[in-house]
Amino acid sequence: MNSGSILSGLATVPATAVMAVLIVVAACSPVEDPSLFPEFNAASAIPPPTKENTAFNPERNLYWGDLHIHTSYSTDAYISGVKATPNDAYTFVKGGEIKHAGGYGIRMSRPLDFAAVTDHSEYIGVLRATDPDLPLKKRGLRERLLKDGRISNTLLMAQTMLGFDLENALVPGWKDFSRAAWRDIVATAEKHNDPGRFTAFIGYEWSSMPGERNLHRNVIYRSAHVPELPFSSVDSEDPRDLWTALEQQRKQGMTSFAIPHNGNVSDGRMYDEVMYDGKVMDASYARRRMENEPLSEIFQVKGSSETHPLLSNEDEFAGFEIYDTLLSQSQEDSRARGSYIRDALRTGLEMSHNEGFNPYRFGVIGSSDGHNASSPVDENNYHGKLPILDGSAGLRMGEANFYPASMPGGQRWSSAGLAAVWAQENTRGSLYDAMLRKETYATSGPRIVVRFFGGWNYPKDLFKQQNWIAQAEQHGVAMGQTLPTGDAAAPAFAVWAMRDPLSGNLDRIQIIKGWVDDAGKSHEKVFNVAWSGLRSLDTAGNLPGVGNTVDATTATYANSIGSGQLSAVWTDPEFDPIQEAFYYARVIEIPTPRWSTYDAVTLGVPAPEPISLQERAVTSAIWYQPQ
Repeated sequence: MNSGSILSGLATVPATAVMAVLIVVAACSPVEDPSLFPEFNAASAIPPPTKENTAFNPERNLYWGDLHIHTSYSTDAYISGVKATPNDAYTFVKGGEIKHAGGYGIRMSRPLDFAAVTDHSEYIGVLRATDPDLPLKKRGLRERLLKDGRISNTLLMAQTMLGFDLENALVPGWKDFSRAAWRDIVATAEKHNDPGRFTAFIGYEWSSMPGERNLHRNVIYRSAHVPELPFSSVDSEDPRDLWTALEQQRKQGMTSFAIPHNGNVSDGRMYDEVMYDGKVMDASYARRRMENEPLSEIFQVKGSSETHPLLSNEDEFAGFEIYDTLLSQSQEDSRARGSYIRDALRTGLEMSHNEGFNPYRFGVIGSSDGHNASSPVDENNYHGKLPILDGSAGLRMGEANFYPASMPGGQRWSSAGLAAVWAQENTRGSLYDAMLRKETYATSGPRIVVRFFGGWNYPKDLFKQQNWIAQAEQHGVAMGQTLPTGDAAAPAFAVWAMRDPLSGNLDRIQIIKGWVDDAGKSHEKVFNVAWSGLRSLDTAGNLPGVGNTVDATTATYANSIGSGQLSAVWTDPEFDPIQEAFYYARVIEIPTPRWSTYDAVTLGVPAPEPISLQERAVTSAIWYQPQ
């Protein structure tokens, strides 16, 4: 039957029935999705560019990295159609083009300086080795997205994600498969590690999920001296048992630490006031936690873990990329208290005051949690986390499926984040030691440069002096450290920031202070210390907004507002020498388009709210402790 006869036949059918038929036909038809093109071509794939060796710098170089990348050796990635390997992951972060599970090529805007493949240690590599009969085995994701409609794509997701349990990987001889995968991860990191140019850390993810509460940690090793098989949550879901395993390994020369992540979906358990088993913390627990976990991840695909509006209701920027439901099918709310980093730092102050120990004196980094052997951190080049959920613009925007808006993936996930480390050189040892001393910060994706120091006698014109970094270090400490004893009335903080040349100008620099009062209760306050334009603070210390130039119809913006650089030497006007405190810097960009706005333009659909976001950098804290 030709189209004319179809239309003439429909003329005799009631309008409601015609509409129902058209809806069903549309739901069964593939969505035109330009994000799937051009198709990846291995013969013309862009290789990683040649990178210059960076010289040793006693005042530190800034290095960018991602310590949270998954490949097909992770079970959730493999069932989602990922076939990419650790070699692909390092090719990608070094600036080369690789194949996405959706069949198109993906490439970073700029290479990274360091990275780690951190596949889930639970049955690592087993599915790739055994190749079970999964829904995507017979027909790949690209073919389905090009030929199938919304109903089929939705059923595919349900069959894949709901029809698989981690225990399905428990096959005879699984440990042999996992050992082989781990050996390949180690060997690939060794192959790509290029001191001075690129650092490949060896690591894995310990994926504890008690009661669907996320307690995941990434374990990072300082060298290639690593165990035969990673410790996993199959061995134990208790973080203390992970620490015991790492402590035993360190006695054998296997130097490592663990990085908690996704505190925002832990339901308050990541930075709780009690231990894993509900018992009261003690000094030994606090010491072990700090020895094993000097850093925490603050930005990644599953949102921000800095703070939450329920915890920081006077912070106008607290609602950034909030993802606050559990990752379970129930989609229960994740309790804010105990789930966010600023709250954890405050809890640590209270414990220090009331108990004499602090388990939460950690620094911060960002990383992506990309599951396609990639770091999906560019808003204008976002390619999702788990391909079957968000591997194309059509899937992410709900045009190619009927996924509930509340479920993981889709528009709820973020294009974030990156780790920034100030180290003397680009080697495993130098970067690892810098992370251990917490001279680190996180960004939500852009490469904003930030230096943050605290001391007692910084001159107001510090940044006009050629040797200002040397002076800042001589009379104070860098981010991540504790203020030395001083003779001034109050400490001063020197903060300098420069915009990412490929992103938006800077709106402002803020210093967030937390302190504990005489009764042992903690407090927080946000201080605006530097800003662009001719704005001025009101009597409460608030600053007017910088404006918004984003055009949602074209996914563009103008750097006609904001500044390229900002700096300040700020003295705490409310300092009390008997109160323990922490200070960290937050640098805010002007509004720029969110990845969902870019996707909307790609698909020719209206952009959903929010159409823009204000990317940011957050530093590790500097602590003040009374004598």
